Amino acid sequence: MAPWMTLEEARDTLGVRAQTIYAYVSRGRIGVEPDPQDSRRSLYLADDVKALVRRKETGRTRETLATTTLFGAEPSIPTAIATFSGGRPFYRGVDVVELSETATLEDAARLLWNAEQTPAFPRPSVATGSPAAAPLSVVAALPAGRARAFAELAALTATAHSTRGRVTRVLIEESAALVGRLAVAFGASTEDHLPLHERLARGWGQPRAVAALLRKTLVLAADHEITSSAFSARITASTGASLPACLLAGLTTFSGPLHGDASGRVRALFDEVERDGADAVVDRYLSAAMPLPGFGHHIYPDGDPRAVSLMADFKPPRAIARLIERVVALTGLPPSMDVALAALVARHRLPADAGFAIFAIARSVGLLAHSMEQLATASVIRPRGRYTGPTTTPADPRKARRRR
Repeated sequence: MAPWMTLEEARDTLGVRAQTIYAYVSRGRIGVEPDPQDSRRSLYLADDVKALVRRKETGRTRETLATTTLFGAEPSIPTAIATFSGGRPFYRGVDVVELSETATLEDAARLLWNAEQTPAFPRPSVATGSPAAAPLSVVAALPAGRARAFAELAALTATAHSTRGRVTRVLIEESAALVGRLAVAFGASTEDHLPLHERLARGWGQPRAVAALLRKTLVLAADHEITSSAFSARITASTGASLPACLLAGLTTFSGPLHGDASGRVRALFDEVERDGADAVVDRYLSAAMPLPGFGHHIYPDGDPRAVSLMADFKPPRAIARLIERVVALTGLPPSMDVALAALVARHRLPADAGFAIFAIARSVGLLAHSMEQLATASVIRPRGRYTGPTTTPADPRKARRRR
């Protein structure tokens, strides 16, 4: 079989509609590249298509995978933090969309961390003379944004204490301080008597109406079960590493364009729409069989309820609204949370990287929840490799002696 397939070949091999192929590509399940013979078409990686066929034929589901091992394509990890039911997300049994109507990120943190009291997210503070003070003072001079946020976590990771032998109350206090530090690094004000959404709005020069939208968005994005970033954070926590290390591990994974930075891909799509118009952009993508980033979600085949809830509270710019309308009509794929978040940033002209900043601040609460939950298991996550390389040949001890 050739290494690449046309859309028609991939569709026929899998027995699905073209929209499903686009969804597989958007989730990173099928590799894609432009057709060198026709720039209006795309080609799909045959090996990825065949892998999906094999998976379909085995009939394996998440429920049939072993729950106590990491062998298999989808490791199963017991968690009481978040789940999905009836096409909706839940935090510890509480409907997330309903929670977001009134709750703050502080309220969500109390729920996700199973804390006795609602935590506050204090402004950064490092004791003079501590090992972290010098590097953090240098990092704090960086402008607010992603580079400063990651640099601060890295500086803390280099000197922070292991999570082992520390009571939950102390870990929760440190987690709250990390969320507060991350928010300030992304531009939130240091007025820690205010809830975090108001501090973000003030730091970005936004009115109270936008603060209310930020409040809802932060709650909706705080966790999403065992994502790639949550898995990374849990692996790090299982080794006894510090909470800054757990959060940094989770956020570096989260920063990938197929995960937390997906709103950046959507923002790039919006830039095309602003330049060329929604109809032209949609026609160009569909004629080349290229997936439109941010549309469709494998967990929510009937639509992402988080996106529906958030976009009910504001009107996207006209060109973006036209884009959403046309994509839904032509593909049947509804907008995800990534589209809603990018539309919110565009509507209120928030800082260029605000989509990632909002998502990262919110998800830091969930990543720390997963880290603390993993600590309770007191076991190291250490998967084994399934070797697929050349056949191994045991060494001949006689030859080894001759070489000596």
